[in-house]
Amino acid sequence: QVQLVESGGGLVQAGGSLRLSCAASGRIFSDNTMAWFRQALGKERECVAVISWSGGPIYYADFVKGRFAISRDNAKNTVSLQMNSLKPEDTAVYYCAVRVAGGRWVQWNRYDYWGQGTQVTVSA
Repeated sequence: QVQLVESGGGLVQAGGSLRLSCAASGRIFSDNTMAWFRQALGKERECVAVISWSGGPIYYADFVKGRFAISRDNAKNTVSLQMNSLKPEDTAVYYCAVRVAGGRWVQWNRYDYWGQGTQVTVSA
């Protein structure tokens, strides 16, 4: 079992920044893939960014390219999402997720473990 706990969400004005963090604990194996997803009210969960075990970002959704950056620290078992130039449409609950088998996957049902989510609200 793997436990994931997100932090760093909150309320910010458009154009502002937030940094989300996710701490993983439990049976963490190497070569996993970690990702950030988000789900806005009434919408489907969508992939925001994916990062490989080696630390190389392997996917960014078009709607965050150039604004968000994903990173990870394997020694601390953490993954982060730096969010800049936030827009009201970025408002959502943000989740971190782990896929044990690794690989470049953006579908939410390919991920094995999930955090409880952290709310990000961007005001106009």
